[in-house]
Amino acid sequence: MPSKQISAGGIVYRREAGQLQIQLITDRYGKISFPKGKRENSETIEQTALREIKEETGIIGRIVRLIDIIAYTYHHPQQGDIQKEVHYYLVESEGGILRPQTEEIRSVAWYDPEVAWERQCNAGYDNNDFILEKALKLLDVHV
Repeated sequence: MPSKQISAGGIVYRREAGQLQIQLITDRYGKISFPKGKRENSETIEQTALREIKEETGIIGRIVRLIDIIAYTYHHPQQGDIQKEVHYYLVESEGGILRPQTEEIRSVAWYDPEVAWERQCNAGYDNNDFILEKALKLLDVHV
């Protein structure tokens, strides 16, 4: 039986001068992604998502709702097969200072929804396409 690992993160958005903006990170591999990370022992999954967003991007967020859960299995050289579950939330930015956690990610920035979608399609992970698409639909943006 593979061991299980739970991660959580989110699609963070804000309205700047009435314009909707979506946060994207560039991960250490140069791919477009969303802030996320492993759950720590005493945390709820929601707490994990908000902590990881703050650690990786500097932004303090508020969970609006669950977008979806991605589940997959990967092979770890020492631990064998790991069942991974990633919980993605729609998160509204409530403040903080945008700055990347350079040990974990290369950069973080805000984008117009159409640009965010284009960047995800061109340079993101395929299994994240529907997460961003669902988030944008929840925000009443259709790509």
